[in-house]
Amino acid sequence: MTFNLYFIRHGLAIERTEHLPDCDRPLTAEGREKTERVAKRLRQLGLNLDALIGSPLLRAQQTAEILGQVYDLPIETWPDLAPDTTFETWLASLLVWQSQHPAVNALGMVGHEPELSNWAEILLWGGCRDAIALKKAGVLGLTLPRTVSPVGEAFLFLLIPPKILL
Repeated sequence: MTFNLYFIRHGLAIERTEHLPDCDRPLTAEGREKTERVAKRLRQLGLNLDALIGSPLLRAQQTAEILGQVYDLPIETWPDLAPDTTFETWLASLLVWQSQHPAVNALGMVGHEPELSNWAEILLWGGCRDAIALKKAGVLGLTLPRTVSPVGEAFLFLLIPPKILL
C-alpha cells in the first residue's frame, strides 16, 4: 500500500523586517492571489487531497486556508512543520499521524524551505543532495510506502513551480 504526500510551499509573503517577527509575516496581496490561482488549477487538474496540514507560521496558515477553501478541507496545524524542525521529528509525527488516519491517501502539507526540499530528498534518496528547490506556492508530490520506513523508498511523481500552473 502507498500514500501520496504533497509538500506545498507557502505563498509569497512580505519581506522580513526588524519590527515584525518571522512567524507573523503574512502573505502579500500578490501571494494570496497566486496561491488561490495555483490551488484552483491543481483542483482542475485532478490533484486530490484528503487532508491538509500547515505550519503554525502565519504565511503557511494563510496558504493552507486558501487550499482548504478550494478543497473544502479543514486545516490541522502542526508545530513540526515549522522551520528548523529536524527530519526525524517531522517523520515521527507523520508516522503517528498516518497510523491515526489510515483512510487518508493524499495529504497536503504546507511548510517552508529548505525543510520541505530537504525532507523530500531524504525520503527519495536517503540523504540531502541539494537537487530540489521548491518555489513559493510550488508543489512536490511523493508516493510513500505505508508498511516500511519511507526513507529512501519514496517515488517523486510531481514537482511543479507555480508559474507552470498560472
